[in-house]
Amino acid sequence: QVQLVESGGGLVQAGDSLRLSCAASGRTFSISAMGWFRQAPGKEREFVAAIRWSGGSTYYADSVKGRVTISRDNAKNTVDLEMNSLKREDTAIYYCAAKLASGSYSEALDYDYWGQGTQVTVSS
Repeated sequence: QVQLVESGGGLVQAGDSLRLSCAASGRTFSISAMGWFRQAPGKEREFVAAIRWSGGSTYYADSVKGRVTISRDNAKNTVDLEMNSLKREDTAIYYCAAKLASGSYSEALDYDYWGQGTQVTVSS
């Protein structure tokens, strides 16, 4: 089992920056990659970014590319999501997820463990 706990959400203004963090515990040695997803009210959960646990390759959704940076600290078992130039449409609950198998990084169904989410609200 892997446990994930997100932190860092909050209320910010458009144009601000925000850093989300995800702490993993348990059988972290089994993790292949970590990802961030988000879900806005009335919408489906969507991929934001992912990072391979070994090697550090990163993947981003087109909607956030250039504004978001995902990073990891293997020693601390944490994955951060730095978001800049936030827009109202970035408002959502952000979820951290871990996957055990290699392969697709953008499909929520491919992830095995999920955090409870952290709310990000961007006001204009």
